[in-house]
Amino acid sequence: MKAAVYEGPRTVTVKDVPDAKIEHPCDIIVKITTTNICGSDLHMYEGRTSFESGRTLGHENMGQVVEVGSAVRKVQVGEYVVLPFNIACGFCKQCEQGLTNYCLTMQPEPALAGAAYGFADMGPYQGGQAELLRVPYGDFNALRLGEDAAERQTDYVMLADIFPTGYHATEMAHVKPGDQTIVFGAGPVGLMATYSALLKGAGRVWTADHQPDRLRKAEEIGAIPINTAEQNPADVVKEATLGLGADNGCECVGYQAHDPQGHEDASLTLNGLIDSVRFTGDIGVVGVFLPQDPGGAEAQGELEAQGKVPIDFGMMWFKGQRMGTGQAPVKRYNRALRDLIAGGKAKPSFVVSHELSLDEAPTAYEHFDARDEGWTKVVLHPNGHGNGHKR
Repeated sequence: MKAAVYEGPRTVTVKDVPDAKIEHPCDIIVKITTTNICGSDLHMYEGRTSFESGRTLGHENMGQVVEVGSAVRKVQVGEYVVLPFNIACGFCKQCEQGLTNYCLTMQPEPALAGAAYGFADMGPYQGGQAELLRVPYGDFNALRLGEDAAERQTDYVMLADIFPTGYHATEMAHVKPGDQTIVFGAGPVGLMATYSALLKGAGRVWTADHQPDRLRKAEEIGAIPINTAEQNPADVVKEATLGLGADNGCECVGYQAHDPQGHEDASLTLNGLIDSVRFTGDIGVVGVFLPQDPGGAEAQGELEAQGKVPIDFGMMWFKGQRMGTGQAPVKRYNRALRDLIAGGKAKPSFVVSHELSLDEAPTAYEHFDARDEGWTKVVLHPNGHGNGHKR
């Protein structure tokens, strides 16, 4: 089968690899019809993680079941399913509490927790930017889709990661109807956090970034854009709230946050939120931060290379703010969000700019990594149907 394989920093090739196969009675095999390139993939693409050369990328996946293991009882061949990027067992201590993002069974390193497809430090599992994908514990991990799945793949594939992840940011920030919320980052996850806050009934949502095309997307769905190349988000929000700041905020950028001039600063968005959010407000952090960054010393400093970020903790403490962090437990949200899509209440595909074939993955990575104008979200179709620009 063909797959998009990481060969080293900024090098992805599409080549033949061994077919995915059943390795455990609870496995299923999915023919991947739609898979996304995620902003988290770019950390690996740029060589800023421990991701090994020769592995297949891709953790935002959906497709059609083509084979099931002998112990699979629910999922059937022929069904369309979307796959949470978290690979979970369903029966460990963490999974029993709904914390599938920190599954203990699927992570082979005893000192760690959490597993994912094609992701650094989250197990040996291959990614789904390929024609086929092995899905462990298929009955638990696969979310079955309805009759409209084939026609609405660019909506449903967002349930694998970015829609639940953006929603998780708003959950950790405790966004409620009528709230005033600020989102740092207008990439795909930031746009999903913005969208989720609006779906929850937030009275006013600001989205801060310095990429004009992404800010236009935020404005199209009803947010107030803040171009950080021209304005300080904290000043904008405080001016609109009698100097108090937003009720809550979401961090959707991560440790490679950088200013409009391209200078990296892992504390940039965190400190911006501490400044922008009012006393006793809540902050949800879903942007990726890692304990080791191979490129961190050169790009930022020795401390940042060890995951040590100099945030304004004194001000955060003084303001009595609360901060939630970590990857999203996708299964906690994906069924309800699926039903919003099926019922016509949500259309997360608004972020998609390009639908391409798997063979075009190397070029897609180059453009997405460069933040080229108009490349807001790339969808790949490993088994055909890529058609270039979506809109």
